[in-house]
Amino acid sequence: MLRVEDQTLLRGRGKFMDDLPVAKGTLHAAFLRSPHPHARIVRIDVSEALKQKGVKTVVTGEDIRPLTRPLIVGFENPMDYRGIALGKVRYVGEPVAVVCATDRYRAEDALKYIKVEYEPLPAVVDPVAACADDAPVLHDEVGSNRVSRRVFTHGEPDAAFAASDRQTEITIRYPRNSITPMETYGIVAEYQPDTGGYDVVSNFQGPFSVHAVMAIALKVPGAKLRHRSPPNSGGSFGAKLTMFPYIVVLSICARLAGRPVKWIEDRLEHLSASSVAPNRVTRIRAAYDQDGTINALRMEHYDDHGAYLRAPMPAPIYRMHGLSTNCYRIPNVEVINNICMTNKCPTGAVRGFGGPQLYFAIERMIAQVAKDLGRDPLDLMEQNLIQADQFPYRAPAGALIDSGNYQQVVADTKAQGKLAELKQRRDAARAEGRLYGIGYAMAVEPSQSNMGYISTLKTKEEREKAGPKDGAVASCTISVDPLGSVSVVGDSTPQGQGHQTALAQIVADELGVPFDMVTVNLETDTQKDNWSIAAGNYSCRFSPASTSAAKTAAERVRSKMALIASRFMNVSPEELLFKDGWISAQSNPENRMEFRRVGGLAHWSPSSLPEGMDPGIREVAYWNAPELTPTTAKDEINTSLAYGFAFDFCGVEIDRNTGELRIDSYVTAHDCGTILNPGLAEGQIRGSFASALGASLYEEFVYKSDGTFLSGTFADYLIATAHEAIDPVMVETVATPSPFTRLGAKGIAEGNQYTTPVCLANAVADAIGRDDITVPLTPAKVFEWVNGEEEPAPQLAADDEALSEDRIDYSGDALRGQGSTFVPASAEQVWKTLMDPAEMAAIIPGCKSLDKLSDDHFTGVVSMGVGPVKGTFEADIRLENLKKPTSADITGSLIGALGTSRGRGRVTLVEGEGGVTVSYEYAIHLSGTVASVGGRLLSGAAKALVNQFFRSLVRRAAPNVKSESGGLMGRLRARLGGKK
Repeated sequence: MLRVEDQTLLRGRGKFMDDLPVAKGTLHAAFLRSPHPHARIVRIDVSEALKQKGVKTVVTGEDIRPLTRPLIVGFENPMDYRGIALGKVRYVGEPVAVVCATDRYRAEDALKYIKVEYEPLPAVVDPVAACADDAPVLHDEVGSNRVSRRVFTHGEPDAAFAASDRQTEITIRYPRNSITPMETYGIVAEYQPDTGGYDVVSNFQGPFSVHAVMAIALKVPGAKLRHRSPPNSGGSFGAKLTMFPYIVVLSICARLAGRPVKWIEDRLEHLSASSVAPNRVTRIRAAYDQDGTINALRMEHYDDHGAYLRAPMPAPIYRMHGLSTNCYRIPNVEVINNICMTNKCPTGAVRGFGGPQLYFAIERMIAQVAKDLGRDPLDLMEQNLIQADQFPYRAPAGALIDSGNYQQVVADTKAQGKLAELKQRRDAARAEGRLYGIGYAMAVEPSQSNMGYISTLKTKEEREKAGPKDGAVASCTISVDPLGSVSVVGDSTPQGQGHQTALAQIVADELGVPFDMVTVNLETDTQKDNWSIAAGNYSCRFSPASTSAAKTAAERVRSKMALIASRFMNVSPEELLFKDGWISAQSNPENRMEFRRVGGLAHWSPSSLPEGMDPGIREVAYWNAPELTPTTAKDEINTSLAYGFAFDFCGVEIDRNTGELRIDSYVTAHDCGTILNPGLAEGQIRGSFASALGASLYEEFVYKSDGTFLSGTFADYLIATAHEAIDPVMVETVATPSPFTRLGAKGIAEGNQYTTPVCLANAVADAIGRDDITVPLTPAKVFEWVNGEEEPAPQLAADDEALSEDRIDYSGDALRGQGSTFVPASAEQVWKTLMDPAEMAAIIPGCKSLDKLSDDHFTGVVSMGVGPVKGTFEADIRLENLKKPTSADITGSLIGALGTSRGRGRVTLVEGEGGVTVSYEYAIHLSGTVASVGGRLLSGAAKALVNQFFRSLVRRAAPNVKSESGGLMGRLRARLGGKK
């Protein structure tokens, strides 16, 4: 069955957030964002911004504070987070102020007129270092960057470790990545003074448990926060869950402005400040016997959630807690969870949240155990798998894994994926001296989250005080109109998965009507539609939950229509068959009524309905699975309802000279229970795999050690495009329906997020014999693993103190440069030029003014640009260690809306025949937008600016020198620019 959505989407007729009309007078918002990773806000002056044409209001955190409450999370803590900075900024990109103007252009332009005075503070970006006693504390009211630490013991891990033959330990560092959807965040918020409520349209994806968080923050009853979604949403994979702080901020902006306010997020905002998967450090230890039986695991996780916790954080680590042993029969496990705050963008439930981090650690450990024992990794994996006759299987940490036949999936995959041939290719490649490896990975695929899993974060006593949390309610409404057409309203908010198609199929099959008689609407309106806190599109809940609710509602419609038809056909309702748009008696097919006629009777002739039956046909079904129970007193939790299974293997060859990976073959298999639509299932696997390739080979949000963000463009945050999205071998394997869902269906969309990164990592480890493997597997990283770390580039020869490195800070990721140029003037002339503010203002590129405060202190205004990023900066320059007329040290800073620059340099003048040689060196540290998006341009830009500066210096210090194509100026041009 082809997707019904595609007729609209492929013709470009989709209605996305920015396509929707807005009310007359709607303002447009632009955010001023912090250039600092950590700083105290001393002062914000918005007076000049308010004077700009078209600007109606400028809103800061202090304006929002009295109208809101802090955004809550799943456990009590004193963190005060309201979606905008209050008192301090804690990551590059944090909103500091919002300009609301008549159009987006005017709003953006007005940002540069907001004056913010910051007091920079030390930053921390490593989650383990953030937990140290001497680490800079992000939230003074919390008192520590470790906001939660919980120890979980399931089984008897101490005894198992003591009794086991062998042990091994590894440390895993999983990086930050996210999803970069084609459509970014979009919000239109309106305040309704007549009711004191808010009306919001956005492409928020749910879960709608966060609706309560927003209502509490806005100080309104839930019914007074109306949220509506557009017909289409251009991708998410979890990223759009955490737009809810912006909904709160924009709602207050609309209230203060007295008009609706619209905001469409730009790409830099999305990369730097939307939502990411938490990076994690895991120390994992295994206890096992000589025969390969794994007896116990110990894991300590450090989950890095960035600057703030945003609901439902810290979900990733607890969503997967019940599956802490993956698909293996490991009876004992100890887990320590550390929830850490760092000076980075806050996190969200992105990209199979929690699964990639956990399974990467477990599957790398399994490979390590196999290596230590001299065993084939796949043999060891199969030895420890849950057996087919053990389902439903209760894992030590609480997951009730519903069904499966993992052995059959492995057998099918080995056969269809031609593993034996792949091993032969590996052996042949190695015989020729090539680097070739095979990797394996397995994963349990959870779907339909138990809404109570986050309570596992709390202690038993805290849970008892708060009351039970469990379940995951899904809802669906089905109506039959007077002409017999069927309308379905579901509670999912899809981003292209094909949910309309699947629901239409389910309902059409149940009611026996043609597919095109069923219309599905998945737009949400919290004031009109049926929904629950579990509503939305996340955690693969659609196949187990939304479809079960649709099945239940369709059965109720069928039962009502059977009762109506049976009265006219003189047969019992149980004997009626619904097929091809007719309702007929099974014993006498000629005794029949059209479906549309029966539906019409409920509207046109209510008196002819069975006694006591309500007129019309409209059924609402709420569905919940009893297997989703609260966390037990022993901290055991069945975190999801249905559990699929994925098994992958791949062959990878590595180029010794470049470090580039060539995927020779990639094979993937999935048991997702009942397959609702083969085309949709295939699309989900391919999409997940393509995304997982990006996580495996390219994607990582990079921060410098000082908190500077460096991945603000697609030149720095690489993703897999159509060219890189290779075709995997997709295996047809056994389907083991779930006994807990109405249709036996399980989720499938997240599977390759779990398996592909570690499968490829295991292949690389097998190829090069390395234990410490991290993703992304970039060529530079793999080259270093294969060939050893490269020698650092040699510095210029230092014949005098002008080039002594002890005077310049070359630490970290500073932008560095050094060189020399010849000026046909005396040292006195050059020195005089360098010390004259008027002369320097004319020499410095982009300098608008330069004032001399003292003999060694200058301030001014400089306009600079790097590629598309241009802005005005306030300059502060100080001269130190002056040795007239031979040398000077220069320290300075540039501060502007686009970021900050702080640096140090040294200039040395050596007089010789016909003039003076001016030598220089510098180191510059950048942060903010200019660092985020200009990283690849900065080196060339700095060199060009230095060249421009010295050309101007030659002209000002030696004005009488003529410009000629050869001779002196030709020699000068040849010497300008120095050496980097």
